[in-house]
Amino acid sequence: MEAIIMLVLMFAIVYFLLIRPQQKRQKKIREMHSNLQKGDDIITIGGLHATIDALDEDKIVLDVNDGRKLTYDRSAVREVINQN
Repeated sequence: MEAIIMLVLMFAIVYFLLIRPQQKRQKKIREMHSNLQKGDDIITIGGLHATIDALDEDKIVLDVNDGRKLTYDRSAVREVINQN
């Protein structure tokens, strides 16, 4: 009986310390990706700073400082600096 209680307790500790916080982070990232708009200044996971020029369901077109356009997956966005 004690072994079962210890097993359940260990699972609860792992859930609340590892699984649940990771799920919250993933939900926050999904919301950020779905709320992207044209004109938002972003940082990609590779460290590129750019402005969103166009976007569709899966991809975004970024405008870099010198007027060049780069196409990235939406999932490559790490952070939105300021939203329009």
